[in-house]
Amino acid sequence: MVGNRRNDGLDDFPVAGEIVYETIWNRKVYILTKITIRNAVPEDTGLILHLITELARFENAEQSVKATGDSLLESLFSDKATAKCLICMLGEKPIGFAVYFYNYSTWLGKNGIYLEDLYITPESRNSGAGKAVLKYLAQLAITEGCGRFEWSVLDWNEPAIKLYESIGAAPQNEWVLYRLEGDRLKEFSNN
Repeated sequence: MVGNRRNDGLDDFPVAGEIVYETIWNRKVYILTKITIRNAVPEDTGLILHLITELARFENAEQSVKATGDSLLESLFSDKATAKCLICMLGEKPIGFAVYFYNYSTWLGKNGIYLEDLYITPESRNSGAGKAVLKYLAQLAITEGCGRFEWSVLDWNEPAIKLYESIGAAPQNEWVLYRLEGDRLKEFSNN
């Protein structure tokens, strides 16, 4: 069990971040790992671009990445930036990122948080990092008085869907996402 209380009789065992249980030669070994989530800084731009490219490769869409270091600096760190980025660390090693922004619910009359992307490197999945990032953003939503925390997931990403359902998130099947981008966006805007 992950958290401050365990049912294994080791309640006094120090908790730092997530606890990973691993069986070695029929005995339990407790490995403490510290997951840290921090706001990204401009010096993280290269790392963020690398992780975006890894995410695109995972989604079989690497050719779709148009982001550059300069575009990330402008869109995430300039005075007019509306998106924010988090870096997820396991110990001292960066293992993932999340990009989010505030949206608005007219029905609730409140801001919400929209998670644009969450990516954890393959070797760090199942470490609790993805869940930790989701919890961080959920806590941020509550602290900021937001009415919702939303995101989308590819329908084939079963591990992510299982994680989201395990924390109580529900799919919004009645909504269909529409998008205008690239030439179609330009063409429509000029009509």
